[in-house]
Amino acid sequence: MAKKQWYLLAVLLLLVGVYLVSFTHWDRHPAIQISHSTYAIPKKSIRLRYRPSLTNSAIMTFNLDHAYQLTEVKVVRLADWQTNKSVLPVWHLTSDSNSVPTKRFYYGAPLRGMKPVVPGNRPKPLETNVTYRLFLTTGSVQGQHDFSPPPPPPPR
Repeated sequence: MAKKQWYLLAVLLLLVGVYLVSFTHWDRHPAIQISHSTYAIPKKSIRLRYRPSLTNSAIMTFNLDHAYQLTEVKVVRLADWQTNKSVLPVWHLTSDSNSVPTKRFYYGAPLRGMKPVVPGNRPKPLETNVTYRLFLTTGSVQGQHDFSPPPPPPPR
């Protein structure tokens, strides 16, 4: 090939590389977008299928941007996790097989297709005004979210 053709080939490869880096997401790993909300439970409410583990007056709900087949759900105290990455979680579920695609779940509620890492282990109640970190994994996609349960409302 002539010198001019090598030059044009190099420019073409450079332009293709710039396009791939700029307009595709090859260099970025997707992340699960997570939000949370807290719902108050009236004292004279109907029975829930699971016992709320947040406090005796509220339920913590986590919302995801899409329905994901989760393979791991883990909640840890953030202060403990920052000093020791192998801290024991307050809630930890895994899936051996296919879990049901989930877009919303409640803290402490069983998720279909998932089971506690330690059999028979129940989620620990969340303390108010303590920051926790939620870790979610589904295949190669991961997400994390920091949250702090609010104090219970004053009695009426």
